Amino acid sequence: MRRRRHTAAALAAFLTASMAVAAAPAQAGADKGAVHPTLRPYLAAYYDFEHPVRGNPAKERDQGFSRTDIDLVNGGALMRTADGGHRGSRTSLQVRQVNPDTAGNDDWKSGVYGTSGVPTLKAFNAVRGITVMGWFKMTGPNPSPNSNTAAPDDYYGAVGLAGVLSGDSDGHAVRGLLEIINVNGELRLVALGRRVDGASSQTFAASQDWRTLLPDGKWVFLAATFDFDTGAMALYRDGQRLDGFYAVPGDPWDLSGPGPHRTSPTDPRGIKIGGSFPQNTAERNPCDCRMDSLMFLNRALDGERIRAQYRLVTTGEN
Repeated sequence: MRRRRHTAAALAAFLTASMAVAAAPAQAGADKGAVHPTLRPYLAAYYDFEHPVRGNPAKERDQGFSRTDIDLVNGGALMRTADGGHRGSRTSLQVRQVNPDTAGNDDWKSGVYGTSGVPTLKAFNAVRGITVMGWFKMTGPNPSPNSNTAAPDDYYGAVGLAGVLSGDSDGHAVRGLLEIINVNGELRLVALGRRVDGASSQTFAASQDWRTLLPDGKWVFLAATFDFDTGAMALYRDGQRLDGFYAVPGDPWDLSGPGPHRTSPTDPRGIKIGGSFPQNTAERNPCDCRMDSLMFLNRALDGERIRAQYRLVTTGEN
């Protein structure tokens, strides 16, 4: 049997604190001051985890223009935690593996899924660019034990952060994703993007050790950008562009023909946060971490806008 990751005492303390947060009233409306004005036109989905859906605290209300509410899977309102990721934030989302010894569907994760696509996410249909960004804090050992196998020393090869699913996704395949994944035998922080449903993905991996980029117990602002027209991808940490490399040789996005190049003309099947399969039919790549102010934009932002968002919520500079 694998060693349990959470003692009963620690879990009880965590749940007590989370219940206090869940019982607190949410703000009446979105905090417009937490989003830089230049981002608003492209901010399709935005989750600050301070806006439960009225009458259903196990769902989070979207503060972006798409109004795509998401589910807090398995943990419900207890997943809202009194630990804001940045100045002005009060709560964040806790995701984690629940039972590493058993193949089941009880991991804490979040997102939304639709078998024929999620119509409110049409902003990511035939789009030329995507940005995924937000605040992340590692709160436990990552990656997690693979609960789908019996081997005690078998661990997942990735740690899921946040992303937009492709138009034909089973809950795992993505159009644009922030993730920690094995690249050439080594775990790395990556942006992973797919332009055409069912086709190959491209991975842009950070050169620096992911444990240095995401140290345990520290909030970090991450962004991944995907320019599907040019093939350019980028990663940012605390507003600064990271050195990195493309992991897939050739032309996996099939950009050799005339442009402009866009993603498949399909609505994404959803959003996944903290692991795959937001419809809760399987477990894969959980993250023992907290997340705050997750943003999904239908444009590949430049570094200036990403830095502006970071400065806004850390120094108040607009």
